[in-house]
Amino acid sequence: MNEPDNTGQQPPAKTYVHIFARWCIRPLVNTPVTPNHLTTLRLLTGLAAAAAFAAGDYFWTFSGGVLFLISAILDRADGELARLSGRMSKGGHWYDLYCDMIVNAAIFIGMGIGLGQSGAIPGYWGPIMGLVAGLSVGAIFQVVFRLHEIGSHPGIAFKYPDGFDMDDSLFVVVIFAWFDALLILLIMAVIVAPLFLILAIWRLHTLQKSTRG
Repeated sequence: MNEPDNTGQQPPAKTYVHIFARWCIRPLVNTPVTPNHLTTLRLLTGLAAAAAFAAGDYFWTFSGGVLFLISAILDRADGELARLSGRMSKGGHWYDLYCDMIVNAAIFIGMGIGLGQSGAIPGYWGPIMGLVAGLSVGAIFQVVFRLHEIGSHPGIAFKYPDGFDMDDSLFVVVIFAWFDALLILLIMAVIVAPLFLILAIWRLHTLQKSTRG
């Protein structure tokens, strides 16, 4: 996720993935390619990854992992292009956040459908589990939106370490996809995502109280 910056300066890359993404997009700085172009490409590759996961066989699961890796790097690249080219905007920042929400929720829904299609999870449990995980992720983003609105940031609210971004945890999707272990990942997501949502709501409530106080 990218923070708007109106200082006109180029802040250092926040994480190791941002450093890599910055290196990738440097040739684009003085071209007609805009940050929103990369955000749109991130959205399309992310939705394509979700559709690949929904197919339910290993070829498409592996392909979905590749697509999601590209999508995740593009998620960092759009903000880096905005910073280096001086084209940061509030509208672009929110477009990026909403695309993040859509892709990350769709990924788990696609997983659930695919696992149900393959018979890895009996009955409708695959789609149901995917929906629970996906909607929980979407709800977490609603909390993140509110954090941005009150002038905070997930890195501040949840105090994760320097060199790491909350979205970096989603790179595990690629690993689980390539090792054909999405069932394990989905089970983990069904447990962890709702619990993290509860933590996020509590943390937001705490920050709002301190702000009002």
